[in-house]
Amino acid sequence: MKNTLSALTQWLVQRLPYEYWIGWRYTRAKRNNHFISFISLTSMVGIALGVMALIVVLSVMNGFQDELRKRILGVASHIEVRSFDVGLAGWQSLQQQIESIPPKAVSSPIEGVAPYIMAQGMLTHDQAVQGVLIRGVLPAQEGKVSELSSQMKLGRLQDLQPGQFNIVLGSDLAMALGVHVGEKVVLMAPQGQVTPAGLVPRIKQFTVAGIFQVGMYEYDAGLALIHLDDAAKLYRLGDQVSGLRLKLADLFMADRVTRELIQALGPNYYITDWTQQHANFFKAIQLEKRVMFIILALIVAVAAFNIVSTLVMAVTDKRADIAILRTMGATPQAIRKMFVVQGAMIGIIGTVSGAVLGVILALNIETVVPWIEHTFNVQFLSKDVYYISDLPSKLMWSDVTAIVGLSILLSLIATLYPSARAASMNPAEALRYE
Repeated sequence: MKNTLSALTQWLVQRLPYEYWIGWRYTRAKRNNHFISFISLTSMVGIALGVMALIVVLSVMNGFQDELRKRILGVASHIEVRSFDVGLAGWQSLQQQIESIPPKAVSSPIEGVAPYIMAQGMLTHDQAVQGVLIRGVLPAQEGKVSELSSQMKLGRLQDLQPGQFNIVLGSDLAMALGVHVGEKVVLMAPQGQVTPAGLVPRIKQFTVAGIFQVGMYEYDAGLALIHLDDAAKLYRLGDQVSGLRLKLADLFMADRVTRELIQALGPNYYITDWTQQHANFFKAIQLEKRVMFIILALIVAVAAFNIVSTLVMAVTDKRADIAILRTMGATPQAIRKMFVVQGAMIGIIGTVSGAVLGVILALNIETVVPWIEHTFNVQFLSKDVYYISDLPSKLMWSDVTAIVGLSILLSLIATLYPSARAASMNPAEALRYE
């Protein structure tokens, strides 16, 4: 280690102006004033912790946003085409019209189109009762617009056959009802039918044919799938459906494709995309990310401005050295550079250390957090409270670059006053009491 430092010092002496290697020497020299060394170390540690926290927190928030988008749009739809009336009639011809749109005619190719019926209902089994959203689907086409087929825990989506009145439940919904595959549940539709005894809700018994698990509590506990024909019979829609669901190759082009579909299909249809349906949700995540960045950046700022205290005390401690250098011909600009280098080295060492630790932790957060939960028997995210029960992480190098740049910039700003004070020091006054 000593040989490495000596070699680096020799390189600095040979290649850099003297004010730079003197500033480097001040940074690594053992000081007689241990309090200055302590403040320097505190500044480095504070900057490192702040940078590490910023990288990890932003990576986790990026992971949350990406995971939520993936899970929501794995069940929901990129674009929905509905009628302004209760049901959409003639959906077969409309589906063919949408599927025939050339890929180059829209901003993102349409990968799949599928009809659906969405309605509310109530499921009962023994003494358990749960309100649910009922989605009628065509199993052969549902795989084109959602990932439910790949998220089946038990059974298959293809087990939904017309006329058999089978049903597929979310895992938490099945647990709440206490049912297993092959058992019966009763579905009650809120739309009633008039009988001699009065208004009676429509009731139909279904057989549980499968259980899916998306990993998002909202869907796992509140969504049930039945065949499109069974849903049309139960809710008396005839040949109508609630609408068509579309999946795009690039989900971020959904708003542009929506506008293009409005022009292509005309004003007779109500077309919405996921950016409208979940706009407030994702805007809230973006706002939280900005606020967290500002709050944690203040930690870096406080640590960086500890450099001011370090350099002010260092300038006072090196009064005699500064005076001797001035009498030997050093300019005020050279003196300023020495202390800028000293403060910058403190900031760079802290920033690089924090960035390395933050990147390592952000890349391994999905391993570290379960280990902490298992070791201390705690659970950070309960799945019945939060949308996601695991802590995801997505490291974005643009965030790392911005954080490192901000930290180094704050460190350089913190050196301006102490270095200017050192440059303005009068050699005669500094040597008077030496």
